[in-house]
Amino acid sequence: MNDKGVLVDEKMTDPVVNIYNSRAFSNAPDASTRFGAQIAPLSDALGMSGLGAMFVTVEPGKRAFPFHNHLGNDEMFIILEGEGAYRFGSAEYPVKAGDVCSAPRGGPDTAHQLINTGTGLLRYLGISTLHDPDITEYPDSGKFAALGIAPGPSFLEAHIKHIGKREDTRDYWDGERL
Repeated sequence: MNDKGVLVDEKMTDPVVNIYNSRAFSNAPDASTRFGAQIAPLSDALGMSGLGAMFVTVEPGKRAFPFHNHLGNDEMFIILEGEGAYRFGSAEYPVKAGDVCSAPRGGPDTAHQLINTGTGLLRYLGISTLHDPDITEYPDSGKFAALGIAPGPSFLEAHIKHIGKREDTRDYWDGERL
């Protein structure tokens, strides 16, 4: 109970978060020439469990994530600053501050990736549904990933549960006592 006699949920977080003061981490592999971004997850800080949100800052010439599509979740990106290219399916679109990009769930025709083509930082909000688990496909590399939302020491370790390629698949009955 607070000082006004209102019952307060102890787990409730502050309903306001400043994206520029949010704790961010790098998700790029060391020495990568193609990937470079700082990602600040926002949903947990806001106490949200059904809507995902992150503030992403991408270095010039780089991208935050590989080209991918989700089978279970919809995403959208709101460009706040900078300019870039939005790969979507087989097309590419120029984007700038004020643009909103859709990434509905689906197959390779909805695969997406934002690339910083400018000379300054590209900053955007990524917003998504949080249907857990999710399967993500990576058309450029032929991989897939089984995703789940759970605590972990890093963004990738908290979300990616298994990465494989279709040719690595096993028979449905593999390992079962028949």
